[in-house]
Amino acid sequence: MSDMHRAERSAALDPRDPWVIDTRDLGRRAGSSRDVRRQLPVAESLGVSGVIEVRAGAEFALDVLLEAVVEGVLASGEATAPIEGACSRCLDPIADEVSIQFTELFAYPDSATEETTDEDEVSRLVDDLIDLQPVVRDAAVLALPQVPLCSPDCPGLCAECGIKWADLEPGHGHEKIDPRWAALVERFGEPGSDRPTPEGGTQ
Repeated sequence: MSDMHRAERSAALDPRDPWVIDTRDLGRRAGSSRDVRRQLPVAESLGVSGVIEVRAGAEFALDVLLEAVVEGVLASGEATAPIEGACSRCLDPIADEVSIQFTELFAYPDSATEETTDEDEVSRLVDDLIDLQPVVRDAAVLALPQVPLCSPDCPGLCAECGIKWADLEPGHGHEKIDPRWAALVERFGEPGSDRPTPEGGTQ
């Protein structure tokens, strides 16, 4: 998510948005805390389509601890979501999940942290609301495998015929003919075949 998108979202937080959490019950009593568990919808796919992604319409299962600290509200927890894609070796479909852990400080509007950091350096509370979507999205994208595999030892595809090695017989291979002999093979057939010879017999 771009810094501009972050700024636009934080400037107008909607308390009805399931990603937005109201922290007024914590007050500013350092040490006060509460747990939050939610199912959070994914509006836009995360990752690379067709390779590996958290698809739009999926949900993150969120388990987060909110703690009031001197400079703001500290959010620490875990989020898990299903992922779908294709194995980068054999192209078989993959269905798995991504699980991320995060810790994020949301600074109070008048705190020293808020006054001494740029807008994109630290998250902020807006009217006692915090938005977990940018935090979870960014962490999930970084956690997605760059080279997804259906299994760590997936042998992939035969480079010659494109069939999965796992489905081929042991010793599978492709004989390569010297290009200097290719024309003769095409004309007279492979040695040992019963293709007619120019003299009318068989090879």
